Amino acid sequence: MENISIIGAGTMGHSIALSAAWAGKQVKVYGINDQDLINANKGLINKLKVMVDNGLFHASEAEQIRGNIRFSTNLEETIANASFIIEVIPEVLEIKREMYRKIENLIGEEVVIASNTSGFKPSLLAEGMAHPNRFVVTHFWNPAHLIPLVEVVKGKLTDEETVQRAMQVLTEMKKKPILLNKEIPGFIGNRLQYALFREAQALLDAGAATKEDIDAAVTYSIGRRLPVTGPLMTADMGGLDIFSAISNYLFEDLSTDQRSGKTLTRLVEEKKLGDKSGEGFYEWEPSVSEQWNAEREHTLIHFLKNDLKAEREGTE
Repeated sequence: MENISIIGAGTMGHSIALSAAWAGKQVKVYGINDQDLINANKGLINKLKVMVDNGLFHASEAEQIRGNIRFSTNLEETIANASFIIEVIPEVLEIKREMYRKIENLIGEEVVIASNTSGFKPSLLAEGMAHPNRFVVTHFWNPAHLIPLVEVVKGKLTDEETVQRAMQVLTEMKKKPILLNKEIPGFIGNRLQYALFREAQALLDAGAATKEDIDAAVTYSIGRRLPVTGPLMTADMGGLDIFSAISNYLFEDLSTDQRSGKTLTRLVEEKKLGDKSGEGFYEWEPSVSEQWNAEREHTLIHFLKNDLKAEREGTE
């Protein structure tokens, strides 16, 4: 059993801590200041309440889960006795490397350092580390306490023991870890997500359909299948001859844009950043934001319940 410490108390940091604590692990979480920890604790309590309200566990278990998490603004205290450290700090290369330098001065060489980066290659992050063999990427998806997937990415110098320890601790956290055999930008999930997003932008910019109908084309068709079958299994079930034929004529017409589309670029320039600013592709009044965030959370909990049910039935 690994002793887990998490560096970073933001949305992803305390959500990952929640996942570990729910699996029965004692977790320490480092925040940069008291306000950081106040915000993290508030977020944690809100998430636990939603999970109780949706029947994932009882209030008494929520108290036990909360008791498994300790917050601190003292880095040395947070990682004392840690055997597995997960870094969840801003996506700025030098900030991450500076944190690794601090951490390495406080731990033994057998302690694994994992990064939650969503884009940096592990070999790039590990440059300058004293022991790059114990460094690995573990990319959780937001919201980390509800989405099972974690992408495990090894660097050029990451040793096999580090990879296996990462896969094991994530499995113990009841996650669904997948292993990348090579370092590629965006890993797997974001490459697939942004391929779809690029085509959605191109369709909108071309006036092919409204934003509502483009979104509906996903949520009411492939979105219904994707929780069960991914793109390669879907092709198998539909017939590879058919999917090959369609690929041969459709790929030529798909977007190959190398930058954000014109609509997205304009919205960003106008500071219309979506939910967080009140307007983006859509209007985001507070009540609308609350409604859609609750709907997404409810749906993710529905799938998570199915996962847990299948797991219980599989062990009976």
